[in-house]
Amino acid sequence: MKNKTVLQNAFLIFLGIGLFFLLMDFLGLASKNYLRSLNAFIVLYGIHRTIKYNYDKGKMDYFENLFSGFITGILGVFLGIVGLIAFIYIKGGECYLTTLSDTFFFVGKINIIQYCGVLFFEGVASSLIGAFVLMQFYGDVAIAKNIK
Repeated sequence: MKNKTVLQNAFLIFLGIGLFFLLMDFLGLASKNYLRSLNAFIVLYGIHRTIKYNYDKGKMDYFENLFSGFITGILGVFLGIVGLIAFIYIKGGECYLTTLSDTFFFVGKINIIQYCGVLFFEGVASSLIGAFVLMQFYGDVAIAKNIK
């Protein structure tokens, strides 16, 4: 990858999500589905850092920055899912999975791969939407810089 900032911010997303969920587990809040949605702000922060870095370095191409932000989010979410799989197996595997919150797409008994697969697709969707929304803001910033 030609931009190590994408990898650094993806790793930052991974650390943020990991610490967030470890804290939720420690406090006994892992079963609260609505708290899981707060990790979107961690993903948005990492995407924002990548896009801001690109604009600060003079990269003004909309699609290049959108793609960089999207890849940052996907890599961060992917690393988070790998960490989650390891954490679930450390905590007891399928037995521990029943203590976690229900996913949006499945009801009833699911396995670890299904659970993490749904979380990954939720993360991909939030990364795409988040990168697009942030690019709308930065698109206005780029236009304002070109006017001056």
